[in-house]
Amino acid sequence: MKERKRSRMQKGEMEEKILKAKPGIPMLILLIITHVLSVFIFVKGLELVARDIPNGAVLIIFGVIWFFVNIVLYFGFKVIKPQEALVLTLFGKYYGTLKETGFYYVNPFSSGFNPAANTSLGQSGDVSTKKTKIIRADGSNLSAEMPSGKKISLKVMTLNNSKQKINDRLGNPVEVGIAVMWRVVDTAKAVFEVDNYKEFLSLQCDSSLRDIVRIYPYDSVPGIDTTGDGESDEGSLRGSSTMVAHRIKEKIQEGVDVAGIEIIDARITYLAYAPEIAAAMLQRQQAAAVVDARATIVDGAVGMVEMALEKLSEKGVVDLDEDKKATMVSNLMVVLCSNKDPQPVVNSGSIY
Repeated sequence: MKERKRSRMQKGEMEEKILKAKPGIPMLILLIITHVLSVFIFVKGLELVARDIPNGAVLIIFGVIWFFVNIVLYFGFKVIKPQEALVLTLFGKYYGTLKETGFYYVNPFSSGFNPAANTSLGQSGDVSTKKTKIIRADGSNLSAEMPSGKKISLKVMTLNNSKQKINDRLGNPVEVGIAVMWRVVDTAKAVFEVDNYKEFLSLQCDSSLRDIVRIYPYDSVPGIDTTGDGESDEGSLRGSSTMVAHRIKEKIQEGVDVAGIEIIDARITYLAYAPEIAAAMLQRQQAAAVVDARATIVDGAVGMVEMALEKLSEKGVVDLDEDKKATMVSNLMVVLCSNKDPQPVVNSGSIY
């Protein structure tokens, strides 16, 4: 543990410091009592001034100063709800993080710091939210839930990035969308190591998704290595979605370690060919399906013809020479492989 802390200090990384704050209730009672005392001293000073006693003015000034100092001290009260944290700074320096649920009193000059407090990226809401209007890049308005205050949510949240158009291993454009489950595990790194940890996470998801999707073809193609072991495999975006999602998760985790974020899971939520080639790829899939179906039909027809010739030969129904066998095989293959019903022809004469 000490070696890990030492290595982090050498790298210049911020280390999270859990703040042991004072209980809020005793301090609240103390401040209320002192507030009442300041008012009492002020009133007492007024009485002394009315009696022309010199110390009365001093008591008035002292009571007024004490009254306003008490008002400043009230800013030190902080309330922490379950699964949320508050990163505090004091005169520009990291003061500590409040994580324990409860009512606390800290230095009144310390302030909460969270540069990502007003950032929403299509993800689940934070602990405390309020309605706000977001203007998209296309000019449309979106009413969304936005976090209020400077507190950081420690809950597991879901990030749904917009669909991306990416070229697969064969160069075909495909559209892919992912959902990433994540949470903040180190508040100091999330706040101080990156400018905005939510936007940083979104960018890492985009780049990681592109890096992994480019390795795989959309459908299985022989002779392609997707694992990097030098041997061809049958990996594909459509057939190996679980493996692809796992690799995307690991890739994102490598990128967001510096921001104190843990990636719980990643799942592909949308996968399709891009619209400009979707029709052509659909025809290609239909053609492959037709070829497979025809191959199955031909295999079955050959077996049926072979069985028919064997039965006729065993039972001695008719004695056919090679030419007649060829004609019969041709007729049976046409009947069995045709996609239309055959028209029967009745021959009332000799077949010779």
